[in-house]
Amino acid sequence: MGTILFRSARRAQKTAVSSLRGKYTPPPDKSITHRALFLAALAKGTSQIKNPLATGDCLSTLNALQKLGVSIRKGRGIWTVKGKGGLQSNSRRTIDCGNSGTTIRLLTGILSSQGVEAVLSGDSSLKKRPMKRVIEPLRKMGAKITAHKDNFAPIRIHKDSSLRGITWGSPIASAQVKTALLLAGLSASGKTTVIEPAKSRDHTERMLKGLGVKVGVEGNRVTVTGGAALKGFNISVPGDFSSASFFIVAALIVPGSHLILRNVNLNPTRTGLLTVLKKMGAKIKVLRISNKDFEPVGDLDVRHSMLKGTRVSGAQIPLLIDEIPILAVAASQARGKTIVKGALELRVKESDRIAAIVSELKKMGANIKERLDGFTVTGPSSLRGAPADSRGDHRMAMALAVAGLVAAGKTKIKDFSCTRVSYPGFVNDLASLLHPKPR
Repeated sequence: MGTILFRSARRAQKTAVSSLRGKYTPPPDKSITHRALFLAALAKGTSQIKNPLATGDCLSTLNALQKLGVSIRKGRGIWTVKGKGGLQSNSRRTIDCGNSGTTIRLLTGILSSQGVEAVLSGDSSLKKRPMKRVIEPLRKMGAKITAHKDNFAPIRIHKDSSLRGITWGSPIASAQVKTALLLAGLSASGKTTVIEPAKSRDHTERMLKGLGVKVGVEGNRVTVTGGAALKGFNISVPGDFSSASFFIVAALIVPGSHLILRNVNLNPTRTGLLTVLKKMGAKIKVLRISNKDFEPVGDLDVRHSMLKGTRVSGAQIPLLIDEIPILAVAASQARGKTIVKGALELRVKESDRIAAIVSELKKMGANIKERLDGFTVTGPSSLRGAPADSRGDHRMAMALAVAGLVAAGKTKIKDFSCTRVSYPGFVNDLASLLHPKPR
């Protein structure tokens, strides 16, 4: 097995690999933490968010809401939000959304419906991500929004907006676009309907229903009616499946590995990777599942497996869009050909993830070819350690770390500190599961 050396501006940690064994609980779910904060801010009364993800992206949402007049107290493992039923006008200072696409897109929808003037921006990576997909339908609802080149941050939301519900056929399946429009629709007149080409993650619909909002769901069509009033609530955030996915794949491809993953969010709109991996021959068992605070949560038993190639496309893509980089790593160790297509959305994530994963895995000896909307991997490949570049993308950094586990020699990953936006404890959690543990 290989040795991986994570490099950041502050530290380097060397980890020698044998196998992974033990029990693992992933960090709290990022998507649910974001949504809980936004809905608590829009509610009247006090809400408690237990087990929130207190990392870069979610803190961007928290800080933005505080600037918009929301009282949020950060206790140990509990955030208490005192909502006033809406957001307040703030000074003309720009609200920094950091690296978080969820923060800027959902806030654009909410502020457009609240009559709040604000400018939203973020870091250099966020400023490259497309925003017209949210701006265009909000304008059709009556919002007055301007943006750099009409598509990029900074985004200015103008105060004199009065929204009306529309029916919007989204050209892409995007939970961020859908949620931005649904949250805007809560304060708009009439009904707001979003129709997607394929079903995206449905945390927003589940939470709204749980809070008493009438939500119509028919296949890929979701409708809310304006005028809904939210009350304070309590929620406990389950473990993040996307974070768990790196450990699932690590256990599958590192010989002798056996992990029990606890308290994992098993929402079927998030677990497309499980379906694909099982089709590839993965030994994964669901040990327990129950509904908790609007979401199905359970435990997984994962063992080293001999994988085979498969095809991933169409409606499968939105259900595993964030897990495609780690799927590429699994495919590099699978027998035969794996084809991923229809994933053009990966071109406009924190990095161009198609170009990035193909380039970096090629450096390590993988037989992988780039497609316009995905890639083809032929395996299994004997990976070798190499200098790898995360490109400032947290999911790329962690996927490359898992590849390094099965690569011969040393793998050095540049700018691993970018993982702080979603999973700053990744290195320590990985080290704690190595068998035997590193000296």
